[in-house]
Amino acid sequence: MIPNRVHYSWVILIISFFSIIVAGIVRSSSGVFIAPFEDEFGWDRSVISLAFAIGLFLYGISGPFMAALIEVLGLKKIMIVSMSTLLAGTLLTFTMQYSWQLIIIWGVIIGLGSGLFLTVLSPYVANRWFEKRRGLATGILTASTATGQLILLPILALIIDKYSWHWAIALILTLSVIMLLIISLFMKNFPKEVGILPYGLKKETEVTIDEQQKNPITMAFNGLFEAIKVKEFWLLAGSFFICGLSTSGLIGTHFVSYCMSFGIPLVTAASLLSFMGIFDLIGTTLSGWLSDRFDNRWLLFWYYSLRGASLLLLPVALSQGSYTLLVIFSVFYGLDWIATVPPTIGISRCIFGIKKSGIIYGWIFASHQAGAAVAAFGGGLIYNIFNSYTWAFFLAGMFCTLASLFVLIVKKQTPEILVKEDSLTIKH
Repeated sequence: MIPNRVHYSWVILIISFFSIIVAGIVRSSSGVFIAPFEDEFGWDRSVISLAFAIGLFLYGISGPFMAALIEVLGLKKIMIVSMSTLLAGTLLTFTMQYSWQLIIIWGVIIGLGSGLFLTVLSPYVANRWFEKRRGLATGILTASTATGQLILLPILALIIDKYSWHWAIALILTLSVIMLLIISLFMKNFPKEVGILPYGLKKETEVTIDEQQKNPITMAFNGLFEAIKVKEFWLLAGSFFICGLSTSGLIGTHFVSYCMSFGIPLVTAASLLSFMGIFDLIGTTLSGWLSDRFDNRWLLFWYYSLRGASLLLLPVALSQGSYTLLVIFSVFYGLDWIATVPPTIGISRCIFGIKKSGIIYGWIFASHQAGAAVAAFGGGLIYNIFNSYTWAFFLAGMFCTLASLFVLIVKKQTPEILVKEDSLTIKH
């Protein structure tokens, strides 16, 4: 029984939090599987990177369509289908023998399965279930990818080191089954299904549901066609492309291998990555709190600037073999790994309105994952050419400086932004 004093919105947040953890650990675990797959199957590193890059791109591009499917079929049903797809992908990993199977399983199946959880689930839960503390809820949910990395990456690396990658996949599979059961039993679509209002809302407001009868593909592309007319969409999408390039695509995929190329053991490298997760959990949650109170553009400016500086520090730390500098890098990089998400969601919500922002943010996040895919594949390609990842990290750091300038061009949003039912009107 849930105590009466606990608002069910927080129960939904907890279910979503752990769902994102499971999906996030599948995606972030790709870095610890590169070397084992390379050793066991003899596949080229660029081919393995290509599979992970396809997965990163597909889970990003699926975001706006997942948002539209939520509108048509409901949040709970899409969460069940997505978690079942992830479960199927991890199960099929045991059967793969050829590189094309890796591309299908980790590129297509796991990529699409993780799409909902790692793109639009956070803003949908925050928008539907929270009137107050919406930024904080977004920050907590966004930080959950780091929590899974924090808890499980060193464990997965240890299992791979002591036993084999098969046992690490088995752990992920078990967690997926548990999460599927919890979603099926306790997840709800709307607050009204449990007889409550969103957290912090005192009076019920009228909600139209006409769009639930529309085609989800049409809804997704209508959102895109509407968004591309707005300059701020391009600025957010461009900065988020660089965000994905400099985080999940590069660090998430190649950081462990980069450390190992300097003689750092697998478990130690994975532990450094999880150490970033501690500070990412703190930084992203704090970012959600800050996004409710301060100009989101300046938050993004400082996040991208600090990230760029930390990426330029990493090659220096590794070349000098300095664990002190590596720890400093892990702290500064970790603090704003995903901290960019709450203010980006906040700006898009302010521009496009609550009703439209889910689908449009899905397209912005698709740009994020396009950048991640470029870095995941490009990092492997640069390694094959130079036998080093150093240039990949230097380039990512410089691109972050460019992103910090993009977000400053976004006009400061005011409450006078008007969103109509069928057309977008922006009044500055």
